[in-house]
Amino acid sequence: MSLLRSRLSLMMFLQFFIWGGWFVTLGTFLASNLEASGGQIGMAFATQSWGAIIAPFIIGLIADRYFHAERLLGVLHLLGAALMVGLYLAEDFAAFYPLVLAYMILYMPTLALVNSVSFHQLRDPATEFARIRVWGTLGWIVAGLGISYVFAWDSAAGIGEGLLRNTFLMGAIASLALGVYSFTLPATPPKASSRVGLREVLGLDALSLLKDRNYAIFFAASVLICIPLAFYYQNANPFLAEVGVANPTGKMTLGQASEVLFMLLLPLFIGRFGIKKTLLIGMLAWALRYAMFAFGDAEGQLYLLLLGIALHGICYDFFFVTGQIYTDSKAGEQFKSAAQGMITLATYGVGMLIGFWIAGQVTDHYALAEGGHDWQGIWLFPAAFALAVLVLFLIAFRERRAQAGAEAASRA
Repeated sequence: MSLLRSRLSLMMFLQFFIWGGWFVTLGTFLASNLEASGGQIGMAFATQSWGAIIAPFIIGLIADRYFHAERLLGVLHLLGAALMVGLYLAEDFAAFYPLVLAYMILYMPTLALVNSVSFHQLRDPATEFARIRVWGTLGWIVAGLGISYVFAWDSAAGIGEGLLRNTFLMGAIASLALGVYSFTLPATPPKASSRVGLREVLGLDALSLLKDRNYAIFFAASVLICIPLAFYYQNANPFLAEVGVANPTGKMTLGQASEVLFMLLLPLFIGRFGIKKTLLIGMLAWALRYAMFAFGDAEGQLYLLLLGIALHGICYDFFFVTGQIYTDSKAGEQFKSAAQGMITLATYGVGMLIGFWIAGQVTDHYALAEGGHDWQGIWLFPAAFALAVLVLFLIAFRERRAQAGAEAASRA
C-alpha cells in the first residue's frame, strides 16, 4: 500500500470508527441511563436526518467555494470532539438532545468531505476508492468489537453501571485525533470554477427523472423503505441488550462484515437478475430480518437473531446501493450529481426522519408497564411494512422498462 493510500485509509478508518463507536449503542444508553422514552430516542436518532438535510448546504454552498476540504474536515472534527465531551457529561435528555443535534449537523458534512479528499488525491478513483472506503467499514467494526469484547461497556453489568457513557469519551478522543490529523492531509483546495446554486445542492435539477413512471415508483419505495431501516438503527442494540444477548454491539458487527461481502457480490447479482429483482431481494431481506427478530430469542433461537443481523449486507447493498446505481443509469451525464443528491436527501433526510419518528411511537406503544418491551409486536410492524412496500413495488414497477438501466448498471 502506498503512503498516500495509507494516509487516506487511516482518515477513513477514524471517520467511521467515531460514528460506529457511539451511534450503535445510542438507543441502549438513552433508555438505560437517561431514562428516555421511545419518542425521545427517535428524536435523538433523527438528528442524523437533520444533519443529512443540512449537510449539502455546508458542502455545496460553502465548502466547495471557499475552503480546503481537509481543513474544514479538521475544524468540524475538533468542534465535534468538544461536543462529544458535552454528551459524555450530559445528565438528562434535555441537556443531551441539543448537543447531539449540533454534533450531527457538524458530522454529516464530514462524510462528503472525506470522499472529496480521497477523490481529489487518487489518480484512478474508480478502481482505488473502494480499497480506501473499506477501511471505514473496518473502523466501524473495530469500534463495535472494542465496546463488547475489550471494554464490555454493553454487558448487563456495564449498562447498569452506566459505562456506555464512555462511548462518547472514546468518540471525543478519536474525533480530536482525526481533527488534528486532517491538517496533515494533502491539500484539497476549493474548485476555482465551482458556482453551485441552491437547485444543484437540493438536487432539484434531477426532478425531471420523476416523470419516468418506473423511477417515480422506485423513488417512492426508497423513501418508504427507510421506515423499516430506521427501526434497525434505533432499536436493534437496545433489543439485543434487553433480551439478554451477550456482547450485542460486537455481534452487530456481523452486519458490517456482510455489507463488505455482498458489496463485492452485488455486480454479479445485478448482471444475473437485473435491477428489479435485486431491489426486490433487498426489500424481502428487510421483511425476513424483522421476522427473525420477532421470533428469535437469546437462548434457543439465538441463531435467528444472528441471521437477522447478518442480513444487513443484503438489506442495505441490494436496495440502497443498487438504487444508487439505478439512479446513476437513469440520470445521464447532465444530472448525475443532482440525482444522487436528490435521492440521498429523500432517503437519509426525509425518509429516515419520518422513520425514526414512527419507530419511536411504535416502541412507546409496545412498552410494558412492568418494564421492557413487547419486542415481537415492535418488530412485526417493520416486517409487515417492508413486505407491503415489496408487494406494491412488485406490481407497479415494470421489468421491461427497467431493463436498459439494469444492463447499464451491470456493465458499471
